[in-house]
Amino acid sequence: MLKNGERIDDLNLNGLKLIQREDMFKFGMDAVLLSNFVYTKRGDKIVDLGCGTGIIPILIAGKSRDTRIVGVEIQSEVANIAIRNVYLNNFEGRIDIINDDIRNVVDKLGIEKYDIVTSNPPYMRHKTGFDKNSESENISRYELNGGLDDFIKVASRLLKFGGKFFLVHRVDRIVDIVYNLRICNLEPKKIRFIHPHIGEKPNLVLVEAKKGAKSGVVIMPPLYVYEENGGYTKELLSIYGKTSIEEE
Repeated sequence: MLKNGERIDDLNLNGLKLIQREDMFKFGMDAVLLSNFVYTKRGDKIVDLGCGTGIIPILIAGKSRDTRIVGVEIQSEVANIAIRNVYLNNFEGRIDIINDDIRNVVDKLGIEKYDIVTSNPPYMRHKTGFDKNSESENISRYELNGGLDDFIKVASRLLKFGGKFFLVHRVDRIVDIVYNLRICNLEPKKIRFIHPHIGEKPNLVLVEAKKGAKSGVVIMPPLYVYEENGGYTKELLSIYGKTSIEEE
């Protein structure tokens, strides 16, 4: 199952594992926080836009029951790893991976067919120079194949009325996020800022939006990642150990 340059990482959750490659973008804490921010009902149909090697679909499948998830990934080599990760974790009956541009998938998946859409999209606006030598990493980090507005538009078209969109992004894009959600009939309902340490500014934000909802948003308590001694906070540790995201 492994190819040259690949490794298998233990996700420390219900025996789940993930194949990753050294020269490609590897999942971070933001993906874990987003998958925990999502809450599901049995039978929910879910799409993850820009799924990479499949970390968010696999975590959601591992923490829920009877959900069906489609992951969309534009890079063929990355999508191939995601497909193998589905088989590695025995989720072939619950997760499908589509190798395509997210801007093309509405025609394939259908309008207003899904209960939940998630996304941990590229954070950085397109520019002429890049921080990484790896083309794959640049595609994962920069808006080369659709911007934030495209991800939100696609999410809105895929979602049923009353469906939910869960997003993690850089906090300095919060105005862009709220603006684009509103014009796509996705009303922000919950916002949670993620701070590296107590007393520091947030660097990431989690957003839940609901299609067709009335206005009114809850700003959740801040989420702190690190204690003063450099270890994870109790809440962060509890998130990594949480085994279910189903609604109670």
